[in-house]
Amino acid sequence: MDLPDSAVRHLQARRLRSGDGLVLFDGTGGEYTATLVDLQRRRAQARIDAHTPREAEAPVAVTVLQGISKGERMDYAMQKATELGVARIIPVISERCVVRLDSERWAKKQRHWQAVAIAACEQCGRNRIPSIDSPCSLETGLAEVDGLPGVIFDTEGDRAARDLKPTEQLATLIGPEGGLAPEEIQRVADLGWQRIRLGPRILRSDTAPVAALAVIQTVIGDLG
Repeated sequence: MDLPDSAVRHLQARRLRSGDGLVLFDGTGGEYTATLVDLQRRRAQARIDAHTPREAEAPVAVTVLQGISKGERMDYAMQKATELGVARIIPVISERCVVRLDSERWAKKQRHWQAVAIAACEQCGRNRIPSIDSPCSLETGLAEVDGLPGVIFDTEGDRAARDLKPTEQLATLIGPEGGLAPEEIQRVADLGWQRIRLGPRILRSDTAPVAALAVIQTVIGDLG
């Protein structure tokens, strides 16, 4: 089978040769052991040898509604959230979001973030790719997770992380650089989301999803 261009560049950077072993995945679960049979400047071919039903998914499927931030902060958030087992990321344009783009540029951003998630899967040995939605308003994002239990982490939370209960699915909301507006915090509280204390320090928009997912995975996931 022919390998995609991104894989060709990776194989060349690793200086692999014909006959070297590979591990491939298609993003839907399991992985394939394979052998590199041909590597040229713009093309690579591999032979599939066997399928291995290995899984690396967490027992809780977490959807992160991530407030959109500037620059590389979103890339970092996407990368680390993928490494920590996020199932789905919904980039949301919240009240204090300063990034404003037209629909074409938003679509380009979404494709870029999906590529970041794929690269993170390759690095961390994860064989199911999390879904990265198109950017949307906070209300649209909340509608997407309607019916899921939700938590929000903040310095004024009235619950401790140990109060998290085991669940198969969970949603959480992370603000952009300027944080969430009080009305947005109240909005999710009105939906019945738990407010979990995440220490007395205010975290950056790219640190917050890492901390939140680490807490979730430690208490009810597979890091504990």
